[in-house]
Amino acid sequence: MYYFDNAATTAQKPPAVAQAVYEALHSGELGNPSRGTHAYAMQAYRRVLAVKEDVKRLFHASDDYEVAFTYNSTTALNMVLKGVLQPGDHVLTTTWEHNAVLRPLYQLEKQGVSVDYIGSDALTGQLHYDELEKKYRPNTAYLVCNHASNVTGNVLDLQRIKLFCQTHHIGLIVDVSQTAGAYPIDISDGIVTALCFTGHKSLYGPGGTGGICIRKDTAVRPYLTGGDGVHSFEHEQPCQIPTVFEAGTMNVAGIMGLGAGIRLVLQDSLAQRMQHQQTLADIFVSGVQHIPHITLYGDFTKPHVGVYALNIGDADAAVVSDALWTDYGMAVRAGFHCAPLMHKALHTEVQGAVRFSFSCFTTEDDAAAAVQALRALAAR
Repeated sequence: MYYFDNAATTAQKPPAVAQAVYEALHSGELGNPSRGTHAYAMQAYRRVLAVKEDVKRLFHASDDYEVAFTYNSTTALNMVLKGVLQPGDHVLTTTWEHNAVLRPLYQLEKQGVSVDYIGSDALTGQLHYDELEKKYRPNTAYLVCNHASNVTGNVLDLQRIKLFCQTHHIGLIVDVSQTAGAYPIDISDGIVTALCFTGHKSLYGPGGTGGICIRKDTAVRPYLTGGDGVHSFEHEQPCQIPTVFEAGTMNVAGIMGLGAGIRLVLQDSLAQRMQHQQTLADIFVSGVQHIPHITLYGDFTKPHVGVYALNIGDADAAVVSDALWTDYGMAVRAGFHCAPLMHKALHTEVQGAVRFSFSCFTTEDDAAAAVQALRALAAR
């Protein structure tokens, strides 16, 4: 069987990740961090802090930033968006966005936040960057953007976006779900307000892990309220970062697994991982582009992660996906990928698209087999 649905989650994990989770659960040494001063609580607290430092190293974050762990990037994005935006604010976002951004923004629109969307090209999916200036308003407070599309795999020109935000003195929130661990991310210049990440994709951590890397000077209202272990008599959740994001007990075992995944990314050469993805792309993209009746979406002349969406003629994407699984044992993702505006831009809002997504465990033979299967299906 072949697993080509890594943009959803990486099913194959490094042994070190599973071992870290097992040791956290089996050791009997880790208590509840920030819930006591005994050795069990303090050991857990120190271990969690160490992983937070690893996150900062991964993103080249300075001491101006703090890290909070959440259960995924959806939770992180909800916490940040609903914590910083308020009635009267205007937000710029893009048609690349996942529903983890769109649905919170739709909710916030009902509360008096206004939103404009930067469009995309109908075939390449590239962002229309020229629309940024046209849609900027005096009350624009934030730009929220996906670092890489989970449909086309296109990577955002983050430097261009940073310059725009810096010029206009607006905040910048970036969803790095598809790039964390797969593509370089450097926020050392301090322009990004917050990065929201998930742990279970290219960081190869367990499900139920993710987080926020956010500037300490960001004013945030609490999204979840509850115990913080310290300010028990206060009626309101403390607004200090990271406490404002950390009501309740952390997923300590999951965070230990995430830490193991991050350390592997830091130890390995990210350049090597990217070269591996480029090798797979050379096989897959060059092979698929020459198959009659196949439309491959994305811009392969610019930076890209290992995510590819395509269609075979006018065949329903779900039918193609089922054939790939039934006839070839290939797990792919068909449909709309929780990114409705991207599919509207590509004119695939009825047909959907078939998405292949690769990981560091995907081999060259796997990519070649995918091309052969698609060639056979397109010939039917």
